[in-house]
Amino acid sequence: MQFKKYDRYKDSGVEWLGEIPEGWQLLSNKYVFNLKKNQVGKKSSDYVLLSLTLKGVIQRVLEDGGKFPAEFDTYQEVKIGDFIFCLFDVEETPRCVGLSDYDGMITGAYTVMEVNPNFDKRYLYYFFLNLDSDKRLRPLYTGLRNTISKDNFFSFKTFIPPLPEQTAIANFLDDKTAKIDQAITQKEKLIALLKERKQILIQNAVTGKWSMVNGQWSMTPKEKLKDSGVEWIGEIPVGWEVKRLKNFVFIQSGLTLGKSYGKKKLVSIPYLRVANVQDGYFSLNQISEVEIPEVEIPRYLLKLGDILVTEGGDIDKLGRGTIWNSEIDPCIHQNHIFSVRLISPGISTKFISIVFGADYGRKYFTHTANKTTNLASTNSTKLGNFPIALPPLLTQHAIVAHIETQSTKIDQAITLQQTQIEKLKEYKATLIDSAVTGKIKVSEL
Repeated sequence: MQFKKYDRYKDSGVEWLGEIPEGWQLLSNKYVFNLKKNQVGKKSSDYVLLSLTLKGVIQRVLEDGGKFPAEFDTYQEVKIGDFIFCLFDVEETPRCVGLSDYDGMITGAYTVMEVNPNFDKRYLYYFFLNLDSDKRLRPLYTGLRNTISKDNFFSFKTFIPPLPEQTAIANFLDDKTAKIDQAITQKEKLIALLKERKQILIQNAVTGKWSMVNGQWSMTPKEKLKDSGVEWIGEIPVGWEVKRLKNFVFIQSGLTLGKSYGKKKLVSIPYLRVANVQDGYFSLNQISEVEIPEVEIPRYLLKLGDILVTEGGDIDKLGRGTIWNSEIDPCIHQNHIFSVRLISPGISTKFISIVFGADYGRKYFTHTANKTTNLASTNSTKLGNFPIALPPLLTQHAIVAHIETQSTKIDQAITLQQTQIEKLKEYKATLIDSAVTGKIKVSEL
């Protein structure tokens, strides 16, 4: 889109900003904001709990889980239209500014401010959102926790257009960002549908609901299906059989840290952690090393073709994994990762790995997991009892090839949508920056 420029500009005196429109002024925040500090005290039950997130200020529900204090007496009151600033750990905090659409309360660690009546709150929000996105308040930090003191914040000068222009800019950005957000939401929905389609494809293939006939994949006729005897597998083709994983694999738990090896000579070796094992791939940017006796290494040494499966932790970490292709050699693994190694012929490693991530694999892990409030885990016994619907080997290979071909197409479509989302986000950020710093003139739009 093409936008007008202002007729005349002047030096802002701010190095990263450069020039601003001639009619704008730099005004210290002490003239813009008033500090609030109204604790809710014993009336916390009368307030809605609020949180500052990347999506703005949101309402929280205690029943949703999470960590909450025993009491909220020191929380502070927030009114609709108040600003919430996080002025500590600024560099590490994803979002440090919010404009509340709710009455409620928020932790006393945050700074709550109200805006003086001669300013448009929405303009100021876009202004500080733009600063926060690139952490442009970095010169104001003090101390190890990157804290912005109240004095430094109130001394900071905000770029203030005349009030009518503030409102025009806010209206413009409300309109444009809402349309961009809507486009992003539609693409996110499409990604979710593509992922669901991929999961259905995998589930139907590894349970034989779809099969190849005369070179074409189609639904398996009902009369050629039988009950698998496993609820979350359902029916499978005649000629397939259900076997427990332990019948054709060796399951090895990994190394437990903290063991004492006495005076044995230790050697250093790369050590795979749960964070390195993702769903379908390895994240190997950060690899730890551990020192153990050389004689201990063979017991935990990973081999080409091992399927690595995570024990758990957060629910999304339960049973995720992929095939080890000797990306690092030699390498061992920690005790929260299982190495699944085939010991019987007639089984495709890729087929088994795909089943772990299939819908019925996820259901098995979830239903049999040891669970606490926020955590879930499996063990070698439960992993060994994992039921696998096994077709003949040639059929396994055909299913793997079909899934890989179709998954590649779906993954490419997902990547395209993700790329477009990133471009939309970049355009949104550029639009906000250009409007609140006067690079474009929107007052007449």
